[in-house]
Amino acid sequence: MAAQTPARALLRSGPGGAVAAGGMSVELPLWRAISWFRVLALGYALIRFALAYQHVRHPVAGWIYLGALVLWTLASLRAFTGPGRCTWPVLAWDLTMTVTGVVMSGVIDTPARVAAGAATLPTIWAAGTVLGCAGKGGWRPAAVAGLVIGLANIARHGGFTTDNVHDIVLLLMAGCAIGYVIELARASEATLTQALQVEAANRERERLSRDIHDGVLQVLALVAREGGGSAELGRLAGEQERALRALMTGGPLPEQRSGEPRDLGALLAPYAGERVTVSAPGEPVLLPGAVADELLAAVAAALDNVQRHAGPDARAWVLLEDEPDRVTVSVRDDGAGCAPDRLAQARRDGRLGVAQSIQGRLLDLGGTAEFYSAPGEGVEIEMCVPRKGA
Repeated sequence: MAAQTPARALLRSGPGGAVAAGGMSVELPLWRAISWFRVLALGYALIRFALAYQHVRHPVAGWIYLGALVLWTLASLRAFTGPGRCTWPVLAWDLTMTVTGVVMSGVIDTPARVAAGAATLPTIWAAGTVLGCAGKGGWRPAAVAGLVIGLANIARHGGFTTDNVHDIVLLLMAGCAIGYVIELARASEATLTQALQVEAANRERERLSRDIHDGVLQVLALVAREGGGSAELGRLAGEQERALRALMTGGPLPEQRSGEPRDLGALLAPYAGERVTVSAPGEPVLLPGAVADELLAAVAAALDNVQRHAGPDARAWVLLEDEPDRVTVSVRDDGAGCAPDRLAQARRDGRLGVAQSIQGRLLDLGGTAEFYSAPGEGVEIEMCVPRKGA
């Protein structure tokens, strides 16, 4: 397996890991909605003033302001596509444009129209400023922006009226609600990112544990059983030293293979011997190289458990089945078997042969590993790998 796994990629992602893994932050659709709202609200403001400019006191000033509002909206269009681009200076200038338009509305319009509740120059475009503050900093900045716009509206009317109180309440409710939702979305995204990082770290640790168990620990066990310093043991020790260094430095394993399809039956054939019977279909059972290697390693771990735990006279049978939707490898022995809680106890004692070398590998492949045993009846391990997505 390559050292640069998806788990490590997740670990490098940091606070934005959930964004990288999912392809898009959960709040980006809200920012797109805010950006479109500002454009549509600008069009509404232009239409409203075009229908009423003949009745205002200073229509030219109103058109000048709206022209500036068009230029600013277009210039800030890209900024309102995400929290990274929408900086606080941008929002401060946006708020300035809104307050200026609200205050100007009381100057360019007639007192009678103002008293009758005529719309301000920016009209509902002012809500875009509040929503932008909500998206950037949550409900608190949105509340501040809503209050500032509300005070400008009060100044335009020359005091409190039913209309401006109504507008202030609407701005505060909308801004605080959107800001609170975005805060919840960010908290959820951070929690998801942290969970992904923990899962990635655990998966990476399990992968390293499997490789070390199947390599270094097996050689050390062989050295302990055989003793002495034969050339073969020296060669194996050298290989495992290089493998362990590769794992530590993130390089490829010494015998890492490509992803080209491989015949699992041919790979299992060398395990046949005096006490091991291997049965496979006559036709090649092709699997992607990485999948075949992992399944082969799981079978090797199962046979190693037979050799160590089933008894000196135990026999083992390996059966390969090629089905349309999956590939199944069964390893069965006629040894002493084990108690139902034996696997759980081995995991608690830190023995990783079953938990990682077999179950962990099949889990990473999207498959399953089922164990059947009873005292005196041997052990059977059924390992299934789905063909789809293998």
